Amino acid sequence: MSIDHRTPAGDALTDAILELFRLNNLLLAAGDRLVADLGLTSARWQVLGTIAATARSQPVAWLARDMGANRQNVQRIVNDLEREGLVRYEPNPHHRRARLVVLTEAGRRSFNEAMRLQTPWINGLTDGLSVRDIETARAVMSTLRNRLEGNGE
Repeated sequence: MSIDHRTPAGDALTDAILELFRLNNLLLAAGDRLVADLGLTSARWQVLGTIAATARSQPVAWLARDMGANRQNVQRIVNDLEREGLVRYEPNPHHRRARLVVLTEAGRRSFNEAMRLQTPWINGLTDGLSVRDIETARAVMSTLRNRLEGNGE
């Protein structure tokens, strides 16, 4: 096969990735609008959600890994959230310098309010879409993410 020519699947995936980039930008902008009155952005909401979803407190590096994000960017956001009283740092018994990040009550309230706003918004986005199609799209994205992470399928 020539290096100059993509397979039909390669062409289709390229088109899908370009569509995904556009969708990502629109989702971030919509998320920013949705939570703006709460003093949040999509990025801050995502960090709060990652912290809320963990079974136990984690350091910033682990949060960034779970998000598939750059550690320095997550650190900056966590520092901002700490200054606003939405998270706090606690000592890490396993690593003196990598403090654990914990939601405060104000952080939990902000996250819960964001999720309350998200429910009707996300339900509206699903109009006309089948659960099966949504699950198929998620499965394709998950497979691609695993391949990019080097985990196979």
